[in-house]
Amino acid sequence: MKKHLKKTRFINAIKQRQHTLLHTMQAIVDFQKEFFTTGDPSTLRPMILKDIAEPTGMDVSTTSRVANSKYVQTEYGTFSLKYFFSEGLQLESGEEVSTREVKLYLEEIIKNEDKHQPLLDDQLTEMLNAKGYNIARRTVAKYREQLNIPKAQMRKEY
Repeated sequence: MKKHLKKTRFINAIKQRQHTLLHTMQAIVDFQKEFFTTGDPSTLRPMILKDIAEPTGMDVSTTSRVANSKYVQTEYGTFSLKYFFSEGLQLESGEEVSTREVKLYLEEIIKNEDKHQPLLDDQLTEMLNAKGYNIARRTVAKYREQLNIPKAQMRKEY
């Protein structure tokens, strides 16, 4: 009888885990619908754990554990669930965009820069601000480092 009870508890725990993961993933898909429709990373909206915890009725810590070390396979590739979470940045227009969008634009600017005169962080900041991203130079430096892009003097080609 004890063996049967342990087996039943184990099966119920697996079913509960599956249910929790399914509801979390559904909430992520609902929140990031445009990305899952187009596959365009620039369409990802700023999303924090609380944005998923609330509609699923779970605690933020539970949502974090569910998203940690889990992956989803889509027609656009396989992604860590953590990929869909990012902070937001307010544009001058008041609209909020994902920091991922800002990083993509920063990468694009650096990719297309003159390699004989690479852009300094101050210049990158000016360009991002001109695009409407209200961002400080130290944040640009932080994003550049997160993207594993070296400082201007290290990117210079002679």
